[in-house]
Amino acid sequence: MSGDVQPQDSNQQAGHGDGHEDGHGHSPYQAHHFDTMRQQFEAGKLGMWLFLATEVLLFGGLFCFYTIYKANDPELFKWGHHFLDKRWGATNTMVLLFSSLTMALAVREAQLGRKNRIIFFLVVTFLCGAGFMGIKYVEYSKKFEEGLFPGKYFAYENVVDAEEARMHEQEQQKLAHTELDLPQAKVVTELPKAQGLVLQPATPPMGLAAPPKEPDDHGGGASSSVTDAGHAPGLALDPSHLPPGPRPANAHVFFSIYFCLTGLHGIHVLIGMGMMVWLMVLASQGRFGPGYFTPVDLGGLYWHLVDLIWIYLFPLLYLVE
Repeated sequence: MSGDVQPQDSNQQAGHGDGHEDGHGHSPYQAHHFDTMRQQFEAGKLGMWLFLATEVLLFGGLFCFYTIYKANDPELFKWGHHFLDKRWGATNTMVLLFSSLTMALAVREAQLGRKNRIIFFLVVTFLCGAGFMGIKYVEYSKKFEEGLFPGKYFAYENVVDAEEARMHEQEQQKLAHTELDLPQAKVVTELPKAQGLVLQPATPPMGLAAPPKEPDDHGGGASSSVTDAGHAPGLALDPSHLPPGPRPANAHVFFSIYFCLTGLHGIHVLIGMGMMVWLMVLASQGRFGPGYFTPVDLGGLYWHLVDLIWIYLFPLLYLVE
């Protein structure tokens, strides 16, 4: 893992012929305000740990925000998590876990000075980050199509909740019964006068009129045409994607939290991908070896934190119970 090989002091590097000395026992990568490369490495690592501590505080505050809202309204989170695809979330989790492995291997290869292998593992890590963001794009696109925006932009119109669908179906059944009763009355009363026929009131002529069929429990009869037509213009029901129960009045709060947490994490993934490109450029220049691998080591720490944060986000948002 990262940091298990310490860079040698500048006075210990002289004469090794690794290309990191300037002829006076000092590495060209050593800053003037450090006495040795070891001191520079340890100072850089301490600075990175302090930075990661601020990141933990940032996401820790958001996790507290999530916990308070969930404790006050647990049903809201049970309703909202039905819109999140567990399969995509689990796939992203596996992708980031694998990327942490490849990043650790890149750090190890940097410590050994194997340029080609450093670049290879950095490229794989970059591709894992790109795959993660690609999956988030698919998830976000589906939310936007359904009007599941955060805050005041929430417009949940393309999918109706179960209560709205039930009430609308009842109204359509009443209208269908009314429309079928009127033609039947005209056929029974007016047709005998026109043709001189004597008809039994309970036996209408074949093919002229039929008694209205009562809807059964399976949506048959008059209501079946309404159901097959999609209930009504503007109300598209997707039963496979519909959460149980009526829509909460504050449904927008869940998606505000969802986009805040996953969006901020996604920004960190993009920053990490940019860091990978920078490290690949340095590695291609032969900058890393046993005497100097600090950028790769610190970059690995940052990427591991990005992975760790998602491990918490996945169960909190996707596996709500």
